[in-house]
Parts: sequence; C-alpha cells; structure tokens
Amino acid sequence: MPNLAVVGAGLMGSGIAQVAALGGYDVVLQDLDDAQLGRGLAGIDSSLNRLVKKEKVSADEAAAALARITRSTDLDAAADADIVVEAVFEQLDIKQEIFRRLDTLCRPQAVLATNTSALPVTRIASVTSRPEQVVGTHFFSPVPMMRLCELVRGFKTSDETLARARSFAEDLGKTCVVVNRDIAGFVTTRLIVALSVEAVKLVESGVATAEDVDTACRLGFGHAMGPLETMDLTGVDVFVNASRNIHADTADPKFHPPELSVRMAGAGDLGRKTGKGWYEHG
Repeated sequence: MPNLAVVGAGLMGSGIAQVAALGGYDVVLQDLDDAQLGRGLAGIDSSLNRLVKKEKVSADEAAAALARITRSTDLDAAADADIVVEAVFEQLDIKQEIFRRLDTLCRPQAVLATNTSALPVTRIASVTSRPEQVVGTHFFSPVPMMRLCELVRGFKTSDETLARARSFAEDLGKTCVVVNRDIAGFVTTRLIVALSVEAVKLVESGVATAEDVDTACRLGFGHAMGPLETMDLTGVDVFVNASRNIHADTADPKFHPPELSVRMAGAGDLGRKTGKGWYEHG
C-alpha cells in the first residue's frame, strides 16, 4: 500500500486522511501548527466514533485507522510519500508555493495532487519541474460520506498519473469522473456555483426564503441538500472564493458572487464552522 501525505488538516484534509487510513494507507497529516492538527485529529476521532455507533465500522477498525495517522508541522514529512494530496485554502499563490516546495522535497515518482475545487490544475502544476505528475483530486465534503471524486487533468498530466490517482481514489471507496480540460470550476463546482448564485439572488431580492429555495431543490429536483444548505456546510467564504475564481477565468457574469454572499462572508457568517450562515447552527 502506498504512503500518503495530506497537506492541510482542515475539514477536507482531515476527511481525506480519515478515509485513507480506513482504507489501509499510512498517512502523514501536515499543517502549520499543532493547534490546527489537534482540531483535525479531534474531528477524525469524532467522525470515526459516529461511524462506530452507526455500526459502519468496528471499534477495532476505527482504532487501527487512527493509529495509521501521524501528524507533523513540517512539510518535509511529505518527502517519503508516494502520493501527496494538498488540501489548503483556495488561493492560487498559496497552493503554488506549496507545490514549489513539494517539487523539491518529494520522491521523483510521487503523485502530487491538489484538492482544489475551482483553480486550474495547469497553473498549480506550472511552478513544478514535473507537471506531468500533478493532478486534481477533488473530493467532496464531508469526505467520509460523499462517494464522488472528480479527477482533473492539467495540460501536462500524464495518463499514468491519472491512472494512479484513480486507483488511489477507488481504494478510498470513491467513484471517479474525469475532467479532461481543467477549466476553472471543472464540472461540479461550475454547476453548483451557477445554481448557488441564482439561489442567493432569489433570497437577496426577496423572491423566496433560504428555506423555501432549498426545499424546492430537495423535493423538486431530488437533491440531497439545497444549494444554501450546501453552502453552509462547505462555507460561504468558500463559495465566494470559488465563484470569484470562475468569474475571473471566464468573465461570465453568471458566476459573479452576489453582494449578499460577499457581505455575509465579510461579516463572518460562514455557515456551520462559525455557527451562522443561511441558517443558525447550534
């Protein structure tokens, strides 16, 4: 089984680390400070306990998964990994700096993957000397529950790298779709951002409440969650950044974030992670 390093111990990174450890991978979880790592591991422990209570995994399996995860505040910890998944904030310059460092640290044949949901993989890969080994592995939140992984080719991503990324994602129990050209937002983020922009505009203009917009999408379209519920789960700030990234790449006005969402993000009403977004979260 290959070794895995996950860079970023937030909601996405810790989720990827959890499912990989359950799948038998030895995982190094890296972040800048012990406090963030502690929060990430506490979230993994809590998630595993819920799975045990629901009898999705046994207590022994949960304990073994936790034992497979080590933590580090040093990016050098990724040096021995066969696969590295970056899962940090959706900002191009931050991701590029991480990939510059990974390029010098990691094994020559390591797969360097980014969990970006909207940024072009080609631009992230361009700062490395091995763009053919860089690929997008866009997991979905919450990672332990969501079955999809969107695999994204950069301009120079090799067939071998894509195949190794698919094998990794399928080891984690995910079903993959392949995006052959890394337009900003790929497939899934483009679709949800377009829907979410219109959902925010309907609330912003007083046409309907957030609750009714979400109910319409759940019951009318069969969505598991409405777009505003989804935004609260992933973060209003994440939506604003994703929509800005797609709008900057396309200049298409349908992707421009509505003013209400920008004001909410500025005020810190980010959804579940702050206790308030479109809904109150206790």
